[in-house]
Amino acid sequence: MIKVLILGSIILFIAILLMGMRVFFTKKGEFPSLHIGDSKPLQDRGIHCATSQHAEEMNRRESPIERMLKSEKI
Repeated sequence: MIKVLILGSIILFIAILLMGMRVFFTKKGEFPSLHIGDSKPLQDRGIHCATSQHAEEMNRRESPIERMLKSEKI
């Protein structure tokens, strides 16, 4: 039983070490950003995070009702 725990701990340690190779062994090591807004392919498609989209909507001058009325005229 002890052998299995020790072996499992060693395997877990090696897995964590391999996953964090760039973070642990480089000078500017940091984990990659997981935010939607930081992804280049999503930026190219015009996809932003919900918080950014909400802030953009709040900064627009026209009200949602005016926007809706304009879209119905088309």
